[in-house]
Amino acid sequence: MSTNINKPAKSFWVISIIALIWNILGVIAYLGQAYMTDEMKAALPQEQQTLYENIPFWVTAAFAIAVWGGLLASILLLMKKSISKIVFIISLIGIVVQMFYNFFLTKAIEVYGPSGMIMPILVLIFGIFLVWYTKKCVDDGILS
Repeated sequence: MSTNINKPAKSFWVISIIALIWNILGVIAYLGQAYMTDEMKAALPQEQQTLYENIPFWVTAAFAIAVWGGLLASILLLMKKSISKIVFIISLIGIVVQMFYNFFLTKAIEVYGPSGMIMPILVLIFGIFLVWYTKKCVDDGILS
């Protein structure tokens, strides 16, 4: 007789699909920034142009690690693979590095104002949640 002790609840699938959609949106944001043309930059206010022109390579790399890692981790989570936890942790490290730069090493808060910090804070919170949730799923035996 088998038990369904390790069968995920419906909430697992809902959270996993939301995580996948969220991270696809992150990839779209990354691609939008990475392939921003000079004409697109020129349409921005001068202060925002300055921010975009001065982004160091390591911040762009952290952004790429955050979004592509998050996308991969979301796919692994849907596949119920425990390695998704490690990939979400790597993604979270990318988020933290990028947010540290944006919050403390630039004038992004001055340029975008307090309301411009809502999305970065949500990204950080969601990244922390996904690491916690995936750890919980590993502990509960849902992920193999």
